[in-house]
Order: sequence, then C-alpha cells, then structure tokens
Amino acid sequence: MKLGYLAGLTEEECRTASRIGYDCLEVQAGWDLADLADADYRKREAERVGALLGETGLSISAIAAYHAIPEAIGERAEAYKVYIEFCKALGVDCIASMARCDPHKDLDENLNDWESVFRVVAPAAEEAGVNIAFENWPGLTGAFPPVGTINFAFHPDVWEQMFDRIDSPNLGLEFDPSHLVWQGIDWAAQVTRWADRIHHVHAKDTEIFKDRLRAGGFFSGGWWRYRIPGYGQVDWHRFTSLLKESGYDGAIAVEHEDPVFSGERRVEGFEKAYAFLRPLV
Repeated sequence: MKLGYLAGLTEEECRTASRIGYDCLEVQAGWDLADLADADYRKREAERVGALLGETGLSISAIAAYHAIPEAIGERAEAYKVYIEFCKALGVDCIASMARCDPHKDLDENLNDWESVFRVVAPAAEEAGVNIAFENWPGLTGAFPPVGTINFAFHPDVWEQMFDRIDSPNLGLEFDPSHLVWQGIDWAAQVTRWADRIHHVHAKDTEIFKDRLRAGGFFSGGWWRYRIPGYGQVDWHRFTSLLKESGYDGAIAVEHEDPVFSGERRVEGFEKAYAFLRPLV
C-alpha cells in the first residue's frame, strides 16, 4: 500500500510530502471544469503535473472532486466524464467524490437522482479503468433533529441500496473509519463487509470525550473531534491488517483535520501521522 495525504497540488506541498517520506498525494481538484473539458488543455496540464511529480518522486493516488462536481443534477454526468478523461491523461485510476444529497428530498428521491447520474457515468468509468470512490462523510446540516445531510453515502444501509441499484465494480467507497466511530458503527466489520468496494482510504481518527457524551447526549455537540491517526479510537494495527487481509493494495491518504496540530503545527501533524502509519503500511 502507498501512504499519502490529501492536499492541493502545489510545488511546496509536493516538496513537503516528499521530504517527510510520503509516496503520493490525494489531490484536491482545483481546475476549472470548462478548461478541463478541452482535450488540449488536459494534455498540457497532465504534462505540467507529471513534471512536478517527477521532481519529487510522488504520484497521485486520487483526484478529490468533492466540490468540483456541479450541484445541478443535469450537469453532473458530463462533469464526471470530464474528470474521468483527465484521470486517463494523468495516469490516475481513482476519483474521490461524494454522493451528494438534497436535504429537502427523502432518501429514495436522492437515490433516484444518484442513479440517474451513475447509470451514465459507470460505463464511462469502466471503459476508462477509473474507479469512483464515495467518501462516507455524513455532511450533517444541523445539530438537532430534524438533521439533514448534503452527502447521503455515509451509512452501510445506504451503501447496500446504492450498489444494488448500480452494480458496477468501478463504483465504491473512499473508506474513512473516523466517521463511523462517532456514529457508533463497527468500522472493522464494515471493512470486511465492503472490502471489494473500497477503492481509496482516508486515514483520520476520532477522539471521543465520554464524560461530555454522558452529560449531554449524542446531539449535544463537543463530545468528539477528528484527530490524526494514533490520537483517537481507531485501532490502526487492526485496520491496516484487515485491509491487507482483504487484498486491498491501494493508497491510504491522511486527511488532516486535527485541531491540535493545525495552523503552524499542520506539517508537524503530517510528520506524526507518517511516523505512526509507515510501519503499518
């Protein structure tokens, strides 16, 4: 498995990742979609990116197009096709994305919207050999009921419905155990259950403050926070072992949202995450 982290694609970021010892970056999509739609632009940009990566010995594990896909349902399929073509030009085999959700619609309506897009996108992904990995971030829109979401693909029951509707091997998960921890879901069981659907992995931990949870309950807020691996509840020895046992040989990308190692300590956070994870990967 390769070890990387999620970041923008800049010369400084590449040099930082290379200095620490990372193998790759999961690159946040920062390109204008209209530019990428032009084949000549894609070729030039792929050459520029290749030169930048070549200087630092890194690769790209995935293009993180979380916010690069238009909200309008009618525009999504073509946007995914553009990113699929860009991945082909870059030699990248994974797009990380979100299923999206209209919080004013029920789950079945949102699944219908998702299906209408990926009935078109899945064949293009299969033909290109590009996987699309849905991040299991809950994306909640409030702290108290009724709570909505802007990304419905955060729960195993929903994954079941998604992949029953479109059974394409190129559609799967960007598996992040941190989101399952604070929901009380057994992440280890889900790694085993969804092993053949895990196309990319986020390394992020969750710290639980049990005294705050007992005092205020699930909807009180402030009883959990994201951490870099090793500072929370996830057993990373078991997690990486289960991935290897399942045959996963893709990338693990640190998603750094740790408030302790933020600001001026951001790079320190990546260094600590690397030191902790490298022996396990």
